[in-house]
Amino acid sequence: MTEKFFKLLKNVDVYAPAALGKKDILIAGEKIAAIGNSGEFDELPQVKIYELEGQRLVPGFIDSHAHIIGGGGEGGFQTRTPEAVLSKITVCGVTTVCGLLGTDGIARHVESLLAKAHGLEQEGLTTYIYTGAYQLPTPTITGSVLKDIMMIDKVIGPGEIAMSDHRSSQPTLEDYKRLAGEARVGGMLSGKAGVLNIHMGDGKTGLSYLFAIADEGEIPRTQFIPTHINRNENLFKEGIQWAKDGGYMDITSGIVPGKTGTAVKPSTAVKRALDSGVPLKQILMSSDGMGSMPIFDEAGNTIGVGVGDQSSIFSELRDMVKLEQIPLETAICTITSNVADALKLSARKGYVEEQKDADFVVIDDSFEINQVWAKGRLMVDKGCPIVKGTFE
Repeated sequence: MTEKFFKLLKNVDVYAPAALGKKDILIAGEKIAAIGNSGEFDELPQVKIYELEGQRLVPGFIDSHAHIIGGGGEGGFQTRTPEAVLSKITVCGVTTVCGLLGTDGIARHVESLLAKAHGLEQEGLTTYIYTGAYQLPTPTITGSVLKDIMMIDKVIGPGEIAMSDHRSSQPTLEDYKRLAGEARVGGMLSGKAGVLNIHMGDGKTGLSYLFAIADEGEIPRTQFIPTHINRNENLFKEGIQWAKDGGYMDITSGIVPGKTGTAVKPSTAVKRALDSGVPLKQILMSSDGMGSMPIFDEAGNTIGVGVGDQSSIFSELRDMVKLEQIPLETAICTITSNVADALKLSARKGYVEEQKDADFVVIDDSFEINQVWAKGRLMVDKGCPIVKGTFE
């Protein structure tokens, strides 16, 4: 049976992310056609109605850092993590995903990453990718980071480029600066963000290269998204200063105390950043989903490995609200509107507004995910995926 073009979500508390109160939302195809008061659209014919009384609706989550073709390998070939499947993403509330490579830019390729992104898009998500991997010079599709950004629609910048990490290619300050310039021009010429997704390791240099580039050159702080900023206390404190100075800090939802050394719990990191005076719009959160979570001993040997879990995005959102007492309309910005603004996706994503994509997460009164909508299509209902990937 053909899916109806018009759908009406009724009597739901809308966080756009601003709290709008109880509203009805009319979906036309993939877009939000109108947002109105209760009963305003009841007379429209050929509309499928979803009654959501007592539930909260927020924008679909944007995961700006996910290893959709898998990652890892730091413990040998057997530790290469598996690639993503559609329902494992949507059940976490993620409707837009940005894929990237990590340590392995040899046996994994940007071309394969692009192909996977196209596949997930055809299955119902919205997808983008970063070109490159940890190393500099970094792998590309066209032979140039600038050209990849400008000529390949899905490429929004280079990443994940390693910094302050023993797994990097140990680039110089000038290497990073040159890449930043290339990314910036590529973004300007194509109307994209051209941001550098920077993997931050546990090295002693921390964010010093980024401070030097921003303080000594012409590249603005917003050209960089340093991620894993909560991996240790020293890096987190540097990240707070970086964000107070106008840069972004990307907190990894999958990095938690006990699993990763002296990590700062993600929900606590958001609370501390806000209390320290970091503007809300500078705080982002991503999952590192499907990536490896290697554990190293003091000599740098791999002694264990886990896999990044995208579900941590929602669990940390819940902890922001329940444990840290951050209002939902504030907490939700870190995985929706802030990310959309930083990546220049806000013309379509990150907000519940008319003419934007109908990407929603509906949260029930127990603060569990009830529904997930992606481009006007119900992907998850009653917490269970109802749309599966091609080979699921």
